[in-house]
Order: sequence, then structure tokens, then C-alpha cells
Amino acid sequence: MKSKKLEELSKIASTCTKCKLSTTRTNVVFGEGNPEAELMFIGEGPGKQEDLTGRPFIGKAGDVLTRLIEVGMQVPRSKVYIANITKCRPTINLQMVKDRPPDTEETKACSPYLVQQIEIIQPKVIVTLGNPSTKFLLNTADGITKIRGQWFEYNSIPVLPTYHPSYILRNNTEAIKKDVWEDFQKVMEKLNWPIKTKIKWKENGE
Repeated sequence: MKSKKLEELSKIASTCTKCKLSTTRTNVVFGEGNPEAELMFIGEGPGKQEDLTGRPFIGKAGDVLTRLIEVGMQVPRSKVYIANITKCRPTINLQMVKDRPPDTEETKACSPYLVQQIEIIQPKVIVTLGNPSTKFLLNTADGITKIRGQWFEYNSIPVLPTYHPSYILRNNTEAIKKDVWEDFQKVMEKLNWPIKTKIKWKENGE
């Protein structure tokens, strides 16, 4: 039933023209994963690779997230659900060259799809990745550096904000990687998932 509802919503989103991002996209990046997922990750918007393929988090930032899930949490990526606030790629001046966070108009237009995804999936825990998804879901003006690693709620669902994987790649410090891994461990504890390993990062932050 959940799978069918997500498919129906995805079809609606695939023809969406509610904001200007629809004029430049290659593909709508609806989201993917287990409709029965206990854990849901929410980012800000698709990048170049995501726009070309229609899949979320498959570029360099996606490699970081996948490694955290599969090597760190030791669960298949297919076990969780991954989505973004905006389903189309936001770029500076709509030139499809340099990515940017979604603006207020784009978030307002596209966020109802995300809200419905959450309502359908009903995850036990949500992890917001970066500022846009955190500020939207928690209705806060606080930045991610101030509130990451703390528990909040969205419609009675526990929410833990953490850094976006692209932030890890840009900064690549041991302190940031330590913070992110600690956040993921908190999520595993909340879900009663066993913590079996320490994450081994690559030299470039992945």
C-alpha cells in the first residue's frame, strides 16, 4: 500500500511545473528506498548526477552518505529512504552549472511532496542533512552548526539534524567527521540498531 501511494505521488511530481526549476531540469528526483523504512534521510536538492539519472544522492556527496549507511550503520542503502526538499536541481541563475540551496519560493512549491512522503512512509527517525531540510522540518532559523546532533520532533517523529555530506567533502576535518559519526550512532541507538563498527573515512573525506 505504501509503495503504491509513493508511486502515485511520484507520477504527480514527475509532471510538476509549480516553480521555475521545472524549466531547467532533466529529471525529477523524487526519492528512493524502502517504503517501510524506519529511517529517512532528507537533503536539500538534487545535484548534476542526480538530475541526469533521477536518483537522489549518487554523486560524490551521495558516496559519502552511502558509505555512512552501509559501512557505518552496516545496513543496505535500500533499507532506508532518501529524499530531498526540492525534487528538481537548483542552480545559480538557472544555468545548470553551479548548484545552490533551494530558495523560499522553490521550497514552498515543492515541500508538499516531501510532507506527503513522510506521511506515507511514517519513519521512526528522520535525519535532516544540512540547513534547508533542517530549517523547513523544524521551522527554525537556527543554523545546522548550532543544533546538529540534538533531537527534535516533526509530527511526533524524532528528528536529528546533521551536516550535509557535501559539507564533509568541502571541509574534510577530523572534527567534522567525528561529529557526523557520533550523530549516526545516536540514530542507531534510537532505532535499537547494533553499533558494530567504527567508520573508516577515505583521505578525501568520503
